[in-house]
Amino acid sequence: MTAIPSFRIGQRTIGPDAPPLVIAEMSGNHNQSLERALAIVDAAARAGAHALKLQTYTADTMTLDVRGGDFEITNPDSPWFGRNLHELYQEAHTPWAWHAPLMQRCADLGMLCFSTPFDATAVDLLESLDVPAYKIASFEVPDLRLLARVARTGKPVIMSTGMASLAELDDAVRVLRTNGCQQLVLLKCTSTYPAAARNSNLRTIPHLREAFGTHVGLSDHTGGIGAATASIALGAVVIEKHFTLRRADGGVDASFSLEPEEMAALVVETERAWEALGEVRYGVSEVERPSTLFRRSLYIVEDLEAGALLTESNVRAIRPGHGLSPRHLDQVLGLRTTVPVRKGTPLDWPLLQSPAGAP
Repeated sequence: MTAIPSFRIGQRTIGPDAPPLVIAEMSGNHNQSLERALAIVDAAARAGAHALKLQTYTADTMTLDVRGGDFEITNPDSPWFGRNLHELYQEAHTPWAWHAPLMQRCADLGMLCFSTPFDATAVDLLESLDVPAYKIASFEVPDLRLLARVARTGKPVIMSTGMASLAELDDAVRVLRTNGCQQLVLLKCTSTYPAAARNSNLRTIPHLREAFGTHVGLSDHTGGIGAATASIALGAVVIEKHFTLRRADGGVDASFSLEPEEMAALVVETERAWEALGEVRYGVSEVERPSTLFRRSLYIVEDLEAGALLTESNVRAIRPGHGLSPRHLDQVLGLRTTVPVRKGTPLDWPLLQSPAGAP
């Protein structure tokens, strides 16, 4: 398929010709403390994360202040089992007044900072802060009005795809592009918290790229860094992981968030995986050339007079690799030397008479 052009978010290049963009998702791990939120920014920068991401909403823009029924989380496998939706979002939201100081701290530390808006008022706030990009959450993919509003900003968009069908994604991508978004990354995502590696289905990543002609990445809720690192081999150019200071501190997203040491390892290993991709290549590369010393090759293993017959007793495949390849052994046996040859001489064609009948 046609190559997908790289683009930039701030000073970072997004595409296969650059290391993957690693995003530390703060979400609600600030535990309603601006001091802690700023400490998370600092820790993400020290760990080498390239971007910090916020979420922009209020409890009232997300849901109704209603108790019981549909507004309670009843899934026993959820980390939020038994919680009321409005209370959960009240605890998890990032106060809008914090956005400017958090973004300034990121800028001071050389990190990108952008956010996930959940309604048009959130987009208005983020535009007033001149964010460099937008993230669309998996849960908002069907909200085509929100997608159109974000696309009209003209900023790059990174959109998670958890739970979305191909038809829903097709609608979403069309709306984004129709409304002006030309710089788009789709993130494979499994919308469970935490997610099991067996449910990650990373092979979807190249299919997303081929289906929609976009760059692709991974929004990962599994423990550790294995799934994220593996995704690089499948073409991921963006990795997003939730981030906290210490899981033991608690918080709405702590159980599936990376700690600073793990984030640092993620940054190192995803870049190492990207570097390892290289290109399709066979044969001896320049960096491998010194290692040819350790290949076997054909050597004379006895002192020979001119005209000596080569046999398996006086020619062997040994190290180092400066003689003819061992694949020529059957060709040279039975030939004669043209000059005297000392033991330890690498065998080469000018030392040998041509086979009978050869020109």
